[in-house]
Amino acid sequence: MPYEAIVIGVSSGGMNVMKVIFPLLPKDFSIPIIIVQHISPRSEGHWITLLNDKCKLEIKEADEKERVEGGKIYIAPPNYHLLIEKNKTFSLTVDERVNFARPSIDVMFESAAEAYKDKLIGVVLTGSNSDGSMGLKRIKECGGLTIVQHPETAESPFMPASAITMTGPDYIIDLEHIIELLIKIDNQKE
Repeated sequence: MPYEAIVIGVSSGGMNVMKVIFPLLPKDFSIPIIIVQHISPRSEGHWITLLNDKCKLEIKEADEKERVEGGKIYIAPPNYHLLIEKNKTFSLTVDERVNFARPSIDVMFESAAEAYKDKLIGVVLTGSNSDGSMGLKRIKECGGLTIVQHPETAESPFMPASAITMTGPDYIIDLEHIIELLIKIDNQKE
């Protein structure tokens, strides 16, 4: 079954994780990746430019009403919740913080689960709160594939541990194996 999107939630230690995983993705990787990284509301996005310099895929902040396209990595803009509409476009909101965060991983995961159902892959990586646990559970309830970074390999293990407890994910693996798995899944496309 071909997957149509990958959503990733990451917090403390996330920049180090993205510097490791994004350069490993091949230029022909076709499944769109949508990321919520907990960042300062005042972030100017210089880190996205730095990541783009190391990656074969385009990395960009998601824009309001932008259509989700394959071969791109989208990042939630600072101080906005990123939602995915049923028509596979982005919406940005400044609703209340969820789990002390805006953008919230749970908000994005839950909207993506409703939009993509069983064609979605949800990934929870390093982080120091429980954001992402409820959203990953929703992805699993909708038939999507759920992956969590093994807490022992995470810079901050609390977020992966919380997601494991809440969800019982399909995979609990280290970072390098997560990327290998995503590339393998992408290569199985029809």
